[in-house]
Amino acid sequence: MTRLLRLVIATGNAHKTAEIRRILGDLVSSVEDLSAYPEIGEIEETGETFEENASIKALSVSRVLGESTWVLSDDSGLEVDALGGHPGVYSARYAGAGASDAENREKLLEQMQQTDSGEQSRDARFRCVMVLARGAEKVTVFEGSVEGSIAETEKGERGFGYDSLFIPDGYCETFGELSGEVKNSMSHRGRALEQFKRWIAGKVAG
Repeated sequence: MTRLLRLVIATGNAHKTAEIRRILGDLVSSVEDLSAYPEIGEIEETGETFEENASIKALSVSRVLGESTWVLSDDSGLEVDALGGHPGVYSARYAGAGASDAENREKLLEQMQQTDSGEQSRDARFRCVMVLARGAEKVTVFEGSVEGSIAETEKGERGFGYDSLFIPDGYCETFGELSGEVKNSMSHRGRALEQFKRWIAGKVAG
């Protein structure tokens, strides 16, 4: 079976790393994140699109870790139609720099209440763009998305980020209520990682 020997996820988010590790299974021998490399420090995301931000992170980490390490980064977020596609690339800092997940969710609900006219769409989607880099070069890009809607109140304690507010199409429960297995089978990150897994299967890993 083809597998990557070592993969570093360009994030310090332990929840995200754990989710990626579960989805990839044994296709990667070793999965680490930036918590193992504190010398890299915080990477400023100055891009205006998910791909730009994912590229900034992947290339920044790859330059430090060198040719021997595959680096996978993702930039993902929630796009709400009633808010003109926001929070989008600002999802992780919607309530301001250093904001907690709870503060970001609170702001989102406040914004939805201000725009809700009774007919205003609550349609939304999670989008994820992943960039794979090695030796300070961008290798390829993977993308995934899932359509759904925003709940009127938080429901469920599973997941992280906006999971307790997002109801995927075809379900009555939020991502915060659904099991990790169900969420990963359809999530934006899960769909991008399925592309990554197919890419691995078509390569001779080094």
